[in-house]
Amino acid sequence: MTLLDGVDWQGNIFKKGEWTAGRGGDYPVIEPATGAELGRMGMAGAEDVAEAATAAAEAQREWAAMPHTARAAVLRRAGDLWQQHTEEIRGWNIREVGAVPGMAEFSLHVAAEECYEAAGLPGRAIGEILPSEQPRLSMARRMPAGVVVVISPFNVPIILGIRSVAPALALGNAVILKPDPRTAVTGGTLMARVFEEAGLPPGVLQMLPGGPEVGEALITHPSVRVISFTGSTAVGRRIGELAGRHLKRAHLELGGNSALLILDDADVDQAATLAAWGSFFHQGQICMTTGRHLVADGLYDAFVERLADKAAALTVGDPAAGEVALGPVIDAGQRDKIHRLVTASVEQGARLAGGGAYQELFYRPTVLADVPLTAPAFADEVFGPVAPVTRVTSTEEAVRLASASDYGLALGIVTRDVMRGLAAAERIPTGIVHINDQTVNDEANAPFGGVLASGTGSRFGGAQANIEAFTETRWITMRGEPPAYPF
Repeated sequence: MTLLDGVDWQGNIFKKGEWTAGRGGDYPVIEPATGAELGRMGMAGAEDVAEAATAAAEAQREWAAMPHTARAAVLRRAGDLWQQHTEEIRGWNIREVGAVPGMAEFSLHVAAEECYEAAGLPGRAIGEILPSEQPRLSMARRMPAGVVVVISPFNVPIILGIRSVAPALALGNAVILKPDPRTAVTGGTLMARVFEEAGLPPGVLQMLPGGPEVGEALITHPSVRVISFTGSTAVGRRIGELAGRHLKRAHLELGGNSALLILDDADVDQAATLAAWGSFFHQGQICMTTGRHLVADGLYDAFVERLADKAAALTVGDPAAGEVALGPVIDAGQRDKIHRLVTASVEQGARLAGGGAYQELFYRPTVLADVPLTAPAFADEVFGPVAPVTRVTSTEEAVRLASASDYGLALGIVTRDVMRGLAAAERIPTGIVHINDQTVNDEANAPFGGVLASGTGSRFGGAQANIEAFTETRWITMRGEPPAYPF
């Protein structure tokens, strides 16, 4: 039996433990590779938000009061269910998201690991004893934040949803998940079904697809205390502003334009292989995608040639129909944005060394050489399969250019001297560094997040980061007898 068998999910949202029609009507789920309609999703409205938030606040209190072992058991069962239903979820990930099978399988692996990792959180120490100058017991205790809103994007909807949903639930919070409407089955319906089957009580997790108005209603609702958002920097700024105005905590994992430094002692063939994966994997639709290749002068020409050869050899097509390296980008708007950045960069002097063309939503892996520093493909986040390559004459110049971006998410450095690489990394502000690897990496137990315009720091992954993100600290004192005061 599949997760979706016998469940009335078509055209519905998941609210208060029930699959029900949303106030915003319904809409088609479109397969980007073919344009086919895969099903229909419900769309939430403002009234749904109010009802869901109220129900979440009520359900959260009972969920938090359950024994920590009971919460851990739900998370473990959820991890098992991601593995048991691999084929079904993998199929949706390929068709709805446009992910190639390897990416779809990786998402499921991470989803299970996120749940298993989160299952360890309820049993961790929840506070500490503090010294006090008074005759009393003084302690700091971690408490669930309450209702957490998770707003996830289209590109990797399972990973970028579960990395907040699982730890927030494990720590005793209720969660309202708002997936991107374009990938709401993979990033919403299936996730809700996993936790429903895992035995999560009704109302503790609710799923409301919707547009910006639904997001705003969720952020401003009085019952919501924490917002976990993954998406573009522009939208993140607006969410941070709105959350600040309403005195809510907002954890923002935003865009990136991550640099890969190829130092003068690197192996060119190895570097080109890393670079191709970093820029072209999942059609470049990953926040950590390698967006700037800074290559030592002596290796530059050979690197561009090898990277262009790799790009030309990669197959692009429907990942559900056969073995391909790249699938489609999510929609025509994203495709056109990618192409505008490529053509504008060529007009400014970049050399098109490979790619730069598309058919329908299938964009060829593209290599831009001799990219001016002011070209949009170098300065901006492309979010597509584009590798802009720039020549540098020294490690100092590479460090300076890598540091010049507004973004600060991931960094890769390729060198035979790892200590030299680490020393260079120390001078470049990013939340993630990989020496002798490209920029796209993820593990459930590792802190993840960026600095500068890439977000508000490592707010996902690893026990300490998750506890910081989804709990509040309460000071508690206890005395055997009340003290006497002067009046």
